[in-house]
Amino acid sequence: MEKVKAKKHLGQHFLKDESIAKAIADTLGLEGYNDVLEIGPGMGVLTKYLLEKPIDTYVIEIDTESVAYLDANYPKLKDKIISEDFLKYNINSVFEGKQFAIIGNFPYNISTQIVFRTLEFRDQIPEFSGMFQKEVAERICEKKGSKTYGILSVLAQAFYDTEYLFTVDEHVFNPPPKVKSGVMRMRRKENYTLPCSEKLLFTVVKTAFQQRRKTLRNSLKTLNLSDSLREDPVFDIRPEQLSVEEFIALTQKIEADGV
Repeated sequence: MEKVKAKKHLGQHFLKDESIAKAIADTLGLEGYNDVLEIGPGMGVLTKYLLEKPIDTYVIEIDTESVAYLDANYPKLKDKIISEDFLKYNINSVFEGKQFAIIGNFPYNISTQIVFRTLEFRDQIPEFSGMFQKEVAERICEKKGSKTYGILSVLAQAFYDTEYLFTVDEHVFNPPPKVKSGVMRMRRKENYTLPCSEKLLFTVVKTAFQQRRKTLRNSLKTLNLSDSLREDPVFDIRPEQLSVEEFIALTQKIEADGV
C-alpha cells in the first residue's frame, strides 16, 4: 500500500527519523500498566517500536487512510486499531477501567486538548509521554515565575510530575512544521488526590490566568470573595508567582470562604 499523504486539516506531520521514534517509545517506564494507547499513529513509525515492548499496544486514529495503512502493514495491531476521535471517544469501550499509558506524536492543533482529556481520565493514566510543539511541551513542564507558566502548567502538575526530555528539529518530519518540537513526559503522582475541590481549583486557575497581568485581587473579582479573605497578602501578587501547591492552598482558602 502506498504511503499516506499528510493532511493539513488534521495537523499531520509524519516523523521520518527512526532514532527519534525509538527514543520516544523508550520514554515509557512500563510500570503500573499493561496497555498503551498511541494517539495519531499515522503510518506507524512510533508504533513499530511500541509493538516490540512487553505491553499491549492500541492505536487511535481519525484518518481513515492511515487506518487502512496500519491495518495492511501491522498485523500485530489486529483488533487494536480504534478509528475514532480521541477527544470524543469513550476510552473505556476498550480499557474498561484498566490502567493504561498514552503516547504519541500529537497533532499540534489539538495537543493541549489531549492533555486536558488525559487529566479527566487521570485515575486510569499513570503515564503520558509524547511530542508537542516545543513551546507547549515547555509550558506543561514550566515552574512558577515564568511568562509561559500558566493554566496548562498548574493543572497538569497538580496531578503529574512533568519532565521536558528533548527537542526535535523541523527537518525530521514530512512535511516539516514551521516550529521546533519537544518531547515531554508526565508521571502521575503517588498521591494525586487534591485536598480541595477539583472543580474549584480549575475555576480559580483559569480565572486567574485569564488576566495574568493583574493581581489575584483583581483577576478573581468575579468569584465574589469576602472582604476579609481579599485582605490576605496572597491577593497582592500575580498568578504566575504562585506555585502549584500555593494554588491548591489558595483554593482551600476560597473553599472555606464559602465560594
